[in-house]
Amino acid sequence: MLEVRGACGCRRSIRRRAQRLLLVIVLVVTCGAATTAAPAFARANPLAGRAMWIWVLSDVDGGNVSQIIATAHQYGIGTLMIKSSDGTSAWPQFNAGLVSELHAAGLRVCAWQYVYGNHPVTEAYLGAGAVKDGADCLLIDAESEYQGKYISAQTYIHRLRGLIGYSYPLALAGFPYIDYHPAFPYSVFLGPGGAQYNVPQMYWRDIGVTTDAVFAHTYSYNMVYNRPIYPLGQVFENPPGHQIVRFRELARAYGATGVSWWDWQDATSSNWSALSRPAGTLPGYIPDKVMADVGDGAQGDMVVWAQEHLVSAGYPIAISGDFGYHTLLEVEAFQTAHDLTADGIIGPDTWAALLQYRTARVDWVASGGQHAVVADARHAGQPTTAAATVVAPVPASAARRARRDEIAGAGGAGRPR
Repeated sequence: MLEVRGACGCRRSIRRRAQRLLLVIVLVVTCGAATTAAPAFARANPLAGRAMWIWVLSDVDGGNVSQIIATAHQYGIGTLMIKSSDGTSAWPQFNAGLVSELHAAGLRVCAWQYVYGNHPVTEAYLGAGAVKDGADCLLIDAESEYQGKYISAQTYIHRLRGLIGYSYPLALAGFPYIDYHPAFPYSVFLGPGGAQYNVPQMYWRDIGVTTDAVFAHTYSYNMVYNRPIYPLGQVFENPPGHQIVRFRELARAYGATGVSWWDWQDATSSNWSALSRPAGTLPGYIPDKVMADVGDGAQGDMVVWAQEHLVSAGYPIAISGDFGYHTLLEVEAFQTAHDLTADGIIGPDTWAALLQYRTARVDWVASGGQHAVVADARHAGQPTTAAATVVAPVPASAARRARRDEIAGAGGAGRPR
């Protein structure tokens, strides 16, 4: 084998480097587009309608695909969301043959991967592998392990999008109560180039609230991120049928065009009946769709999100996740410029005005770096046509602890015990 010694004194193998380069090129080309063509019905929004999540395929009807198809048709399930990987481990249960068989039966198939953020590049390649196998969408199940990991989230999203393209349907399936998780990088997963869809895990019984309460709280905070919301309800813990029906009715009242359920292997016959029988409208019901306030003293990713929009609107402040004095002054200035009450509180009207501006693109770097706003932002007036670019250290709020893991009982990581 031909070898050379570089100026650094290290020996390098030309052949090995060439082989590695070829492997990378092959991976990028093959993962960049799915090779298993999906039928026309599957190319429609796979999150619309009724969907069911599958954790371990062999635990569902013994892994009998024909029986799974029959049950899905019986209960009006249009999309199956099947686990494809866990961290750095691909799950062979998700493969091109399975996808083709389900497509042939008229079902859409989405892959979901549980990600940890310790090896974001590998996780991105595994997600792209599921896309190559023909998945109609990819769902990112990112939970407690991802709290505080802004750089990992950024690395994962950038690499994944580079492999699957920016138009491929990508969804975040994360914590529903954003205010409970100040360190979680929602602004990366749901930010520029990230997921187009938001699938919050709204497990009311696990959280310990009513179906009405879980909708009000989830929508109040998630609407801020300006992504279509597709509620994920629960059939684990065997909720009463009337609660499942109520969840479906509320989803319709809140304007959701699709609902999915976690998860098939825990569903009882009464659960199946409740999620498939006719559910009516709620005449006179007014959904609680008012975006949550954020103001002086607040800390967390919602503040990061607000600061990103302020920068894009032309108010160059540090994106720190802390709503302090300088953020307060810039919010008041923004409100004055937009004929809003200058109270320094970002409420529904101020959010509506801020969200007219494209989100600033942030390049997160290790703590200790300098905040530097690259000018494309401009002061108040019309929304910018191109987002500002910001280089910033990981926000201080990334070190904050979660109030609680409100969906701890649902599982999803690894295999069920």
